[in-house]
Amino acid sequence: MVRIWRAGTVTAIVALVAAGLSGCSAQVGTPVPGEIDVRTLEVGDFPVDKFSYPADASGDGPILEGIRMSEAVVTTDRIDPSLKFGRGSKVLPDPATAIDFLANVSEPVLKHRKMVVGYAASGADQGDPEGETRPEADATAITVVALRFPDTSAATGAARELEDADIGVSRDNRRLKSAKYPDALVHWRPGVANVGAFLAEDEFVISLFVQRPKADSADLVSWVDKTLTAQLAQLGRFRPTPTADIADLQVDPENLLSRVVVADRKGQAPDPDTFAVYGPNYLINSADDQPARARLLDESGFESTAYADGNSVARVRDPAGAPILMDGFIESAGEAYDDRPAPTDIPGAKCLELNTTGDPQHQYRFRCFVPYKRYVGVVSSDDEAEIQQKTAAQYALLANSL
Repeated sequence: MVRIWRAGTVTAIVALVAAGLSGCSAQVGTPVPGEIDVRTLEVGDFPVDKFSYPADASGDGPILEGIRMSEAVVTTDRIDPSLKFGRGSKVLPDPATAIDFLANVSEPVLKHRKMVVGYAASGADQGDPEGETRPEADATAITVVALRFPDTSAATGAARELEDADIGVSRDNRRLKSAKYPDALVHWRPGVANVGAFLAEDEFVISLFVQRPKADSADLVSWVDKTLTAQLAQLGRFRPTPTADIADLQVDPENLLSRVVVADRKGQAPDPDTFAVYGPNYLINSADDQPARARLLDESGFESTAYADGNSVARVRDPAGAPILMDGFIESAGEAYDDRPAPTDIPGAKCLELNTTGDPQHQYRFRCFVPYKRYVGVVSSDDEAEIQQKTAAQYALLANSL
């Protein structure tokens, strides 16, 4: 299942923002034979003309690299098939954010070693208890963090210093050794069923936190080993942007963000939650069934998805994959949503409405899906009139952009 939450909560598809809009806006474009004339659609004040955002990152290069790093961190189901419950993922733009996944005493190390950016992902073999953000005590749960540093020397020094800082938090902590990865720095507290580890790899530091049901040091080290095996393979497939080129990363090089409906195009800047383009791992990391989500993305030919102001557009390899992806998204919405009639003038659109089992404080009332050629747009709102406008605007924008 994929939970559909309001803005500010990590989700597998998108955290959806409503903007109270009314009225009409001028439309552009000409009808293509076999398609509707989008100039006749009621799109409210949402801009739907073809558009491109400025390419310059304007100092946000590290954030863009952090978003790219979502593909540098392994999803937990690839560590072990039992770890199918995604617990979310996050860009770590600075040391202050990174210590949410490390000991607080790590922040001076990250600053001293000039951490560039990081990415964290977590998963478990069971879902977190309802309303809780921590796994059950009898769960196996793993958090993997990749931290980027300016060069190999900085990463090597950071790994050593992070381990020293972490182990120094308690006099009861003890070092462990991995025969498979002798350069890994591993420690635990005897009697406590978790283990921490650091490993420098090129300009990265991999940080692990592994929780198991029982406090067995040999068992914990075996899970460190299998996690490092999967993570190093994933990192090996990732091509980091050279440090000197990070500042020149483009905001929207494939014009995917520009195809997402927003109320106002001005002032948009790279943001991991509200203005970003991600590959498949981001969607897998928050799925309650990671293998099922991975199969959906593979079967649909999913390539990437863009999030802007709470709406989203996903791109697939060819038009045949769009309805597959859309139907998969709808199926994963969960029992809190029921089907509702979609606007009849939007070809292929499908909509959902929150039922009485849902949480209106955290979930939007309406959600609509708009397929167009190789694209699937997703829009949400609490207002019935607005969801009609957003759905029409998303279709018109896609038509005018291609």
